[in-house]
Amino acid sequence: MPDRGPAPATHLPTFFALTFVVTWPAWFWAGSAPGGLAAPGALRTFVLYVGIFAPALVAIALTALGKGREGVGALLRRLFQGNVALRWYVFAIGYYATIKLGVALIHRALTGTWPVFSTEAWYLMIAATAFSTMVGVQAGEEIGWRGYALPRLEARFGLARASLLLGVIWAVWHLPLFFIAGADKTGQSFPLYLGQATAISVAIAWLWKRTGGSLLLTMLMHAAVNNTNFIPSVLPGATNPFTLVASLPAWLTSALLWVGAAYFLARMSRPRPLPLAAPVDRAVPA
Repeated sequence: MPDRGPAPATHLPTFFALTFVVTWPAWFWAGSAPGGLAAPGALRTFVLYVGIFAPALVAIALTALGKGREGVGALLRRLFQGNVALRWYVFAIGYYATIKLGVALIHRALTGTWPVFSTEAWYLMIAATAFSTMVGVQAGEEIGWRGYALPRLEARFGLARASLLLGVIWAVWHLPLFFIAGADKTGQSFPLYLGQATAISVAIAWLWKRTGGSLLLTMLMHAAVNNTNFIPSVLPGATNPFTLVASLPAWLTSALLWVGAAYFLARMSRPRPLPLAAPVDRAVPA
């Protein structure tokens, strides 16, 4: 199929709108039964995952409309783009764990006690991170957020502002999970989560840029954030998602994430653009 030219940035509102239109109703329906998302049912689980994979499904559909089969192929090949320096794998796997280690040390210094640690063994966390990446669980989000949206936002706003804007949108996309029973975010502080997700978005954008747009590495980091949370931040009994009341580990996590984000934003904002570590097909993001 002939090249139809780059997809304009004006397609971004369509991408975001369609992603929300698919995800939010799917999640609310999946959580509508007694027990919420924990309720059994094959159809309920399928609909839940349709919502989870909506960013990727919408991104692939829009790419197919704008760039055809070649564009979709170029987008999906980034899922296997792993020829980068070892340090970026270490960064992807270890960044959030390092943040949590800092939380433990500061908590100890401030209170004289250690925070509550997860009972899951560290090697199981690493195994879950690797398995989640290999089976493509994070692809449902990363194809859309970092594969489709981030390159277009960067072209329009620059990487620093793009990573912040995408972080806010990414966090708001998760909002239903704060109201649906059975989710790990139910009743927790959404404003605090909004700040954390935005800071994580900045760090993932930094990794994305330094690895030449690799979605494999952003999937790995996304999986690590989900699976290496060895100091839980959940506040037991929380019921108001719009409160600022949260656990001390949650606030310390947010503070350290923003220390890292501030560093990455400063580097992104340098006058000289960051070099890509590997060539990227610019015909797709446009």
